[in-house]
Amino acid sequence: MLSYSVYNNENLTKWVTFVHGAGGSSSIWFRQIRAFKEEFNVLLIDLRGHGNSKLKAKDNMDRDYTFEFISNDISAVLHHLKIEKSHFVGISLGTILIRDLAERNPEMVESMIMGGAILKLNKRSKFLMGFGNVFKSVVPYIFLYKLFAFIIMPKKNHKESRLLFVKEAKKLYQKEFLRWYKLTAQLKPVLSLFRMKDINIPTLYVMGEQDHLFLPSIKKVIKDHPSAQLHVIKNCGHVVNVEQPIEFNDKVLSFLRAV
Repeated sequence: MLSYSVYNNENLTKWVTFVHGAGGSSSIWFRQIRAFKEEFNVLLIDLRGHGNSKLKAKDNMDRDYTFEFISNDISAVLHHLKIEKSHFVGISLGTILIRDLAERNPEMVESMIMGGAILKLNKRSKFLMGFGNVFKSVVPYIFLYKLFAFIIMPKKNHKESRLLFVKEAKKLYQKEFLRWYKLTAQLKPVLSLFRMKDINIPTLYVMGEQDHLFLPSIKKVIKDHPSAQLHVIKNCGHVVNVEQPIEFNDKVLSFLRAV
């Protein structure tokens, strides 16, 4: 089972589960814990091969990862803790995992908060994925990760987020990075489904105004998804919860109170 941390409030019944992105860990939510644990029971999960779940990857050394396999990891933690239903907050790739979990187990998902969400790969991100695919086996993965981080988060005000994700990514094994990278081959049909289908679960997209790779597609999709809302944070890049934690927390908590 994945490593997790729980902040339990015996006076509350509602849960919020936080899911980080590829190369990160549950530590990226450090600016959310204090605010959220006042109103919810909080569950932080380290994905397979990340953070304190680092050794879990060795349980499946010979198999490729799929979105179903990874989302089942998440649901297994909730079943273990006897959490029947939770709000979910994700960042970057974590938003894809949350949406995949909601497709397979909608009864477990009360609402979805999608920070720095990915719903479509534009030409630049497709080139980036292709470049990584060519060189992933011949160069150290941390070089690719630093490159990706800089392209996704290029501005000065993105520096803290960029350095945080690179720091966490250094804790991965090369083989583990390659397993996660292979997931990119599955992105096109998965994201196409997500764009076409409104899942009818209350959803809030929280995007940075400077998230040049992913914000344009969110703006288009939101028009056809009645159950979804979009909040754009000014002067902010991809990792909204780190760059603008006060606005992120206030907007998300306000949304959750109304669900």
